[in-house]
Amino acid sequence: MPSRAEAASRSHLFLVDPVQRLRPGKDSSVALMQAAQRAGHQVWICSLADLAVEGQRADATEPGHRPTVLAQAARLAQIRPTAAGWDIPEPWVELGEPERMPLDAFPWVWMRKDPPVDEAYLYATHLLELAEPAGVRVLNRPASLRAWNEKLGSLRFSHLMAPTLVSGNIDQLSAFAAEHGEVVLKPLSGRAGQGVVRSEARAPGLRALLELVTNQGQLPVMAQAFLPEVVAGDKRILLVNGEPLGAVNRRPLPGEFRSNLAVGGEPEATSLTDAERRICAELAPALREAGLFFVGIDVIGDRLSEINVTSPTGVREIERLGGVPLADLTIEALLAS
Repeated sequence: MPSRAEAASRSHLFLVDPVQRLRPGKDSSVALMQAAQRAGHQVWICSLADLAVEGQRADATEPGHRPTVLAQAARLAQIRPTAAGWDIPEPWVELGEPERMPLDAFPWVWMRKDPPVDEAYLYATHLLELAEPAGVRVLNRPASLRAWNEKLGSLRFSHLMAPTLVSGNIDQLSAFAAEHGEVVLKPLSGRAGQGVVRSEARAPGLRALLELVTNQGQLPVMAQAFLPEVVAGDKRILLVNGEPLGAVNRRPLPGEFRSNLAVGGEPEATSLTDAERRICAELAPALREAGLFFVGIDVIGDRLSEINVTSPTGVREIERLGGVPLADLTIEALLAS
C-alpha cells in the first residue's frame, strides 16, 4: 500500500458507510472508486468518525486549525458486468493500515455517506468545510449538502413538479388531498422510498394517517398529487457538473407504486426525453453554482420529483443496462472541471 507521501497527488478520499456494508455490485460509491483507480489515482476510505480538527496551539507560528482524517488506502479488484448482474471477486477490496493524515493531502473528498442526514452527518459537513480553504474539493459541497434537503431542494423548481404542499398542518394537508383526490405523502428525512405512503382523499383513515406522519402536527411532510404515470416507471437521471450522463428507469412491482430499487423496483434501460433534457438544462446552473457536482434527479411522467445530493445511486444499473461508462465519465468530468 502507498505511504502517506504518495497520497498527496491525485488521491480521492471516500467518506462512506463501513466497507463491510457496501454492496460492490450495487453501490455507486464503489463504482466511482474503481473509476478513480482506473484513472491511475489512489483511493482512500474513511468513515465520518475518522474526521477530526485540531485547534491552534498557543505556541503555533502560523494561525489556523488542522483538519485531519484517519484513512485507509484501498485497492479494488476488477468487477465486471454479467448478464445477471456483476462478477464480484472475493475479496473485492484490500485495505491498508489506518493512517492519520491532513485532510488537505487529498485534492478530492467524496462525501458518500448514506442518509439519514442526522447530527453526525451534519457535524461532518462542518468539519469538511474547514478543509475547503486549503484547496480541498468536497463532492458535494458541504454547505449545499446542508442546504439542499433532498425533498425540499426540489421546491426551488416547483413549477417542474406535480402539485406539491409541504406542511405539518393537518387541516391544510386534508384540504390539499381533497383538491387532488389522491396524494403521496413523503417524510422529509426519508430515503429510498422508506415511509412514503399513498392515500385517497375519501379514505376514512386519512386524517389519522396525517396525524401519524406529522407526529400529531409537529413535523412537516411533503404531499404531492399522485402521478399515475409512475406505473411506467420513475426515471433516475445522473447529472455530473450539471450534465446528464445517463439514466435508468425503475419500474414498480405489481401492486406497488414505489419504484425505488431498495424496495424492489425493477431497473431497465432507458433514454432521455426532450422534456427531461429541458429539466436538466434548467437545473444545471443552480447545481453548478451550489457545488453539487454529482446529483441524481428523479422524474415521473416528465415531472421532477426529487433532487438527490447526498449519495445518489444508479451508476451500476446505468453501466450494465445502458452500456454507459458513467463512473469513468464522472472522473473525466471532474478532472476537466
